Amino acid sequence: MGVQIQPQIADNLTKKAALMRESLHKSQSITDNMVSMLGSFDHRLSALETAMRPTQVRTHGIRRAHENIDKTLKAANVILDKFDLSREAEAKILKGPHENLEGYLEAIEQLRTNIRFFTDNKSFKSSDGVVNHANNLLSKAISKLENEFKQLLTSYSKPVEPDRLYECLPNSLRPSSGSPEPSNKNNRTGPTTAENAVYNPPVLIPPRVLPLLHDLAQHMVHAGHTQQCLVIYRDTRSQVLQESLHQLGVEKLSKDDVQKIQWEVLELKIGTWIHFMRIAVKLLFAAERKVCDQMFEGIDSLKDQCFADVTKASVATLLSFGDGVAKSKRSPEKLFVLLDMYEIMRELHSEIETLFSGKACKEIREAAVGLTRRLAQTAKDTFGDFEEAVEKDATRTAVADGTVHPLTSYVINYVKFLFDYQSTLKQLFHEFDKSNDSNAELASVTMRIMQALQINLEGKSKQYKDPALTNLFLMNNTHYMVRSVRRSEAKDLLGDDWVQRHRRTVQQYANQYKRIAWAKILQSLSVQGLTSSGGDGGNSSGASRALIKDRLKIFNLQFEELHQRQSQWTVPDSELRESLRLAVAEVLLPAYRSFIKRFGVLVENGKNPHKYIRYTAEDLDRMLGEFFEGKT
Repeated sequence: MGVQIQPQIADNLTKKAALMRESLHKSQSITDNMVSMLGSFDHRLSALETAMRPTQVRTHGIRRAHENIDKTLKAANVILDKFDLSREAEAKILKGPHENLEGYLEAIEQLRTNIRFFTDNKSFKSSDGVVNHANNLLSKAISKLENEFKQLLTSYSKPVEPDRLYECLPNSLRPSSGSPEPSNKNNRTGPTTAENAVYNPPVLIPPRVLPLLHDLAQHMVHAGHTQQCLVIYRDTRSQVLQESLHQLGVEKLSKDDVQKIQWEVLELKIGTWIHFMRIAVKLLFAAERKVCDQMFEGIDSLKDQCFADVTKASVATLLSFGDGVAKSKRSPEKLFVLLDMYEIMRELHSEIETLFSGKACKEIREAAVGLTRRLAQTAKDTFGDFEEAVEKDATRTAVADGTVHPLTSYVINYVKFLFDYQSTLKQLFHEFDKSNDSNAELASVTMRIMQALQINLEGKSKQYKDPALTNLFLMNNTHYMVRSVRRSEAKDLLGDDWVQRHRRTVQQYANQYKRIAWAKILQSLSVQGLTSSGGDGGNSSGASRALIKDRLKIFNLQFEELHQRQSQWTVPDSELRESLRLAVAEVLLPAYRSFIKRFGVLVENGKNPHKYIRYTAEDLDRMLGEFFEGKT
């Protein structure tokens, strides 16, 4: 059976349901109203947005306009600043660089900056005109800069006085008073010392001026005026360098001029040329290179070229003289000056290579090397000529007294000088034949020269009619050779065997002289033919008084003739002279004493004994002391 609901509860439920329906109805109504209101708002916002759009566009345009105005004002300010800087730069440039060079250089740099700015900003309506004006102004500025560079360089470029150059030399190479050559020019250790000596190149341009000149040169190069810079520097410095050398005493002589100079004068000029070469390379060229390097620092294209152009004429003047000597007619006396010249070129070689480095200086380096080789070749040829000249010397002037011949002393002195140049000669030999032992070659050449001299002397000795004098002449000359070799470095090269062999030769010539010169007079003191065959030879028995007188007369005449003649002959070496006199006395005096003792009584008891016995043994000894003195 179904459940029955009480009426009261049913009414309550109905009421609640009615309230809920009413509430839902109100809620729907509110929702509809809200939707309607929101739709209205959307419509009004859309209308407002449409209405505001023109205003927004205008506002955006105004904002962009303001931004453009700001940019334009800023650009205008930059341009105005550039104009201000251009006016300032122009004022400085028109004023010129002389009073304020640093400010002038800054103005040029500012002008260049402005030209770059207006060139990069072609949108500026007047940029072309501004750039043209600035370029014209820059051209004038660089022209004034060139003039300032030339004026500044010229005013501080002065020739270096000789005394100032001498003060830069080491003490050992400073000239003696009145002579441009070093005081130790005859000291063969001079060049060796000079290689290690300290040289102090002079300051050619004050250090405070060099940075300014460097800046000027740099601006000229940046402006494309490199050639003008080179020409100004070359013409100014080259002239000053040549004047420094001229004041020093360097002459501009061509090869033809050198050929015409007499040997005595040329020899002096060569001595000074060697000294001038040292001064030029170690002082003047070294100082010039330093100036060039500092002035064109950072401008490598100019460094070597400027230095080459500045020094070219001066180097040519110095090398031209050397070439003239190297190509002049060869003669033996020139060998030593040629070796001196070769030495100085060898000594300066490394410095020349360093100073004149770079492609631009190649011609100068090659000229110096070429002269060194020509001097070496001429010296070598002259050396060969000397050996031949010694052997073929045809001097007919005989030395009447049999003394040392001028050729002998000349050759020996020549050889002794050669040993002063040992290292140079060995270098010379090595230069032409690197495979040979230069020491052995020098010994061989010296040996050949000595042999050539001996051959020549033997030929000259045949000019004497007296064979005794022939041997005396050969004895004197060979002895001179031996003594000179023993006292010089030639002994080490020729060896003891050579010395001993020629000492024996001297003795042989002395023995031959003694035999030839005194054999005849000794024969007159011989007992042979004086005594009878039955005599015992112990006394004068059997000897004819007339024969004794005749023998004594012959002896006196022969001795007086020997004394007269041989007192005029010369043995220049005192030891050899005394040795030869003693050798004669040892043979003559005992024979004379024995003869007088044995046969003198026959004469003394007769008339005029002094007519026959003119001399005592002591008289003869004293007179022998007058032999070989060269008395006329």
